[in-house]
Amino acid sequence: MKDLSLTFLGDYGGIELRSFYQKYLTRGMIFATTLHLSAVGVYWGSIYLTREDEPTGIVRIMKYSDLGPPPSISSAAAVPAIAVSGAAVRPSVGVPVPVPDAEVSPEQTIATQTEMSAVPTSTEGQGETGETVVEQDIDIDAPPPDFVPYEQAPMVVKRVEPKYPEIAQRAGLEGTVHVKLWVDKEGKVRKVVVLKSDAELFNEPSIEAGMKWVFTPAMQHDGPVSVWVAVPFKFRIKK
Repeated sequence: MKDLSLTFLGDYGGIELRSFYQKYLTRGMIFATTLHLSAVGVYWGSIYLTREDEPTGIVRIMKYSDLGPPPSISSAAAVPAIAVSGAAVRPSVGVPVPVPDAEVSPEQTIATQTEMSAVPTSTEGQGETGETVVEQDIDIDAPPPDFVPYEQAPMVVKRVEPKYPEIAQRAGLEGTVHVKLWVDKEGKVRKVVVLKSDAELFNEPSIEAGMKWVFTPAMQHDGPVSVWVAVPFKFRIKK
């Protein structure tokens, strides 16, 4: 089979193809190289032709003798003055204006301290019949501030101990509840506020007991005032 294939190529142009192979390969390489070099040359040539020339500076060397004399200070132009639109107007506020003596009332006098104290205050007025009506101080049903100054502190008249919760006794739970009582001008407790508590079970009995307390009212300037009083309720199991 090998001998037949070689014989077939030799009979139908195999020898001619071998002779022309090297010649056409060389021509193809030369053409491809020339084409690539032409493309590269066109690219770099376009860049070179479109490039802008860098500006070149011209340095001029001058001698000191070529410079002229410096300008004179006396001949310098004066600074133009700023024109003022007009004279400033003096303010008229606070300028005293004289009043003729005929307009001053010679009978005008200043009230003394005694006369001023006899004038009724703003809490007094006149009714429809002309009698003087004095507005009384209305007691506002509101708790006092946290700090109220007083000369005489409230004293306990009636003390009620809180009831020990049965659940706390069985559990052997002990604690202290700090409350503040709003004592009004009559010495009665109007409100109880829990400040600190060791257990919530003791809060309600403390509030109920605090509402039953009675005090003498706190006094300030010979008058009763409502104040807050701090009271601790201790829950201890008796042994």
